[in-house]
Amino acid sequence: MPESPALYDRVGGMPFFEMLVDRFYAAVRDDELIGPMYVHDPADPELDGPRRRLTLFLVQYWGGPTTYLAERGHPRLRARHFPFAIDSVARDRWLLHMREAIDASDAGLAEREELHRYMTLAADAMRNLEEPAAGE
Repeated sequence: MPESPALYDRVGGMPFFEMLVDRFYAAVRDDELIGPMYVHDPADPELDGPRRRLTLFLVQYWGGPTTYLAERGHPRLRARHFPFAIDSVARDRWLLHMREAIDASDAGLAEREELHRYMTLAADAMRNLEEPAAGE
């Protein structure tokens, strides 16, 4: 049985991921909670660097070119996000914007569901702040 094409190919390749990341960053840039986690380079107010890195990471993850690996090495997502205080509220806000970007895309239902599953797992894995148990 032949393998199905990578999600990268099924959604249209690089242009899909560029549009997805552009939609995501348009919302993040103005978000009062998580926006400040991104805007820390006055020389890059449009967040071109972070946009490129996220685009290349997603492209590579979903079966496209491995430019991210060539330029940045292993993703080390937890280590790269550790300097930022990410609790469940920040995770949920990030996920809200990413889900909206996915839902606004022209990806098919199966591809949107696959993207949602991964983004939910990835967002949860980036949490690095323990939160008090209920009643504490």
